[in-house]
Amino acid sequence: MRHNHPHLSRRTFLAGSAALAATSMVSGRSQTTAAAASVARPDSKFNGVQIGVITYSFRSMPGSAENLLDYITQCGISSVELMGGPAEQFARAATDGNGKSLQEWRLSASMEGFQELRKMYNDAGVNIHIVKFGDIGNPGMADEQIEYYFRVAKTLGADGITREISEAAAERLGPIADRHEIMIGLHNHAQNISPTTYDGPILSHGKFLGINLDIGHYVAGTNLPSLPQIEKHHDRILSLHLKDRKKDNGPNTPFGEGDTDIIEVLQYMASAGLKFPADIELEYRIPEGSDAVQEVKRCVQYCREALDA
Repeated sequence: MRHNHPHLSRRTFLAGSAALAATSMVSGRSQTTAAAASVARPDSKFNGVQIGVITYSFRSMPGSAENLLDYITQCGISSVELMGGPAEQFARAATDGNGKSLQEWRLSASMEGFQELRKMYNDAGVNIHIVKFGDIGNPGMADEQIEYYFRVAKTLGADGITREISEAAAERLGPIADRHEIMIGLHNHAQNISPTTYDGPILSHGKFLGINLDIGHYVAGTNLPSLPQIEKHHDRILSLHLKDRKKDNGPNTPFGEGDTDIIEVLQYMASAGLKFPADIELEYRIPEGSDAVQEVKRCVQYCREALDA
């Protein structure tokens, strides 16, 4: 395994990202979908590793599906974990579904609006590899709503759906995920993860139950590097969330300032030929004068440099 740039610092992080920002084709908070389509086709696969982003990263900015596509393409990112809310808002508007309650619409919705959404993203060079429906499998959820979520994921071309870790949800969703052949990625926080979490029964309820491993939260919660988890469970990982945090439940930091083993993880992914995406999740405080787009660009540049792309 290579260990290039073991001390890639915030200084080099900012120096590289400044050059990236200087050549950025579009800037600003809100652009039209047409503007997103006008920039160069994005490509964020570096040395074989697919760098993506979860759209939660842009929560400080206007958040329609069109807005999000603009931000993603400004960042040069070609793969995304799309939050379910903007996807549903787009599809409801496209199919005149706003006259019904959300639940009524879900249970009667055609997939036409989601087909349009997928086409819009794909035409701009962005693959929707995951959709996040954080409540899928919650107690009391109707089977019909769960089936709807899987239909949406398939229509968007997604490989999986993400939600938080839950043994009860895993037990319920495992057989359904196997039937649809769409993976459920269980997402960890610092307080609900240990080195043995995935050694237990939680993944035993279905072949398509998997892991959405947040490596920043893992390091903050366990005080251990995340790489051994990836080496051990790589065949069950749907995706990673990339963030930098300090140990001992410490804060989120700009990439390169915390204790998370981002560089080692990315370089291992490249050397091992792992194909699941590593998605940036921007959670550190945005500096004055910047915005989420500029900070995600900096995170992309950090990953690019770590992979020697």
